[in-house]
Amino acid sequence: MPSQILKARRKKNVKKGIQFCLMVCGASGTGRTTFVNTLCGKQVLEHKDSEDPNTAHVEEGVKISPVTVELDEEGTRISLTIVDTPGFGDQIDNEASFSEIVGYLERQYDDILAEESRIKRHGLRELDIELMKRLSPPPELAESKKLVMEDIEHYRIPVYNFPYDIEEDDEDTVEENAELRGLMPFAIVGSEDVIEVNGRRVRARQYPWGIVEVDNPRHSDFLAVRSALLHSHLADLKEITHDFLYENYRTEKLSKSVEGGAAADSSMNPEDLASQSVRLKEEQLRREEEKLREIEVKVQREINEKRQELLARESQLKEIEARMHREQSGQLQEHEADEA
Repeated sequence: MPSQILKARRKKNVKKGIQFCLMVCGASGTGRTTFVNTLCGKQVLEHKDSEDPNTAHVEEGVKISPVTVELDEEGTRISLTIVDTPGFGDQIDNEASFSEIVGYLERQYDDILAEESRIKRHGLRELDIELMKRLSPPPELAESKKLVMEDIEHYRIPVYNFPYDIEEDDEDTVEENAELRGLMPFAIVGSEDVIEVNGRRVRARQYPWGIVEVDNPRHSDFLAVRSALLHSHLADLKEITHDFLYENYRTEKLSKSVEGGAAADSSMNPEDLASQSVRLKEEQLRREEEKLREIEVKVQREINEKRQELLARESQLKEIEARMHREQSGQLQEHEADEA
């Protein structure tokens, strides 16, 4: 049964673990390092030391720095690769930073594409990149979520907005995604310091005017973000990266190779072009077949659920009928006894 298959797949994922990749961008001083360390519950990235005044004027540019950490989330092993971007936003002209980051992402896709060209496609390395454009409102506490969302809409920045379908999704999914969407953009407080508050030891930031607790929903959206990244929406983010971001990149790359390959490379013979074209079509057909199989599994699961509901309802009706029959028989016997 589909439900058993899904349970078996979940057990397999729990046993094997999940690979997840997260790129974190932010200028120095915005809390990038603290967020990562708070997310992982331990020190993964080191804080940047105070700059030497003699070299403070030197613009080094962005440095792509991946680091992998193993997490245990409720019995599930997650191999989380954090792609840090120190130096991002620290220059007067940050155009080179954008090019460096986009180039890094494209190189990851190219590596996967090259690997697929050598072997039959049966699985991909996991790369989770939330496609974001530059968003640089002034990092001031007075900036409200409304203003940030207005900027996102104005500049048409594609963000993951926790999609849901009222007709297709269950109530819990709709309620959870609607709540998360209502929190956007997330206001996060990170801290690696543990202090005592009213007899409790909590991660928090202490200011002259008071204390801000990391894990207190009234103070910060951190718990919601962490839960979405590492639990409730991890699979969805991975699927979007693979089925949408990477597949679009891959299709565009192969299409350009097929359409413009001959003009760009005179050494490419017609047989090679034909082979590439056939491979592209085969991959498109394979993706469509995979989607059809997913739909089939979903429909079959819904049919089985409805069948179970009908069987349960039928059993209830039979039980009610039997109880009514017993009650009627008892009443009839009492009536006969009274007449006798």
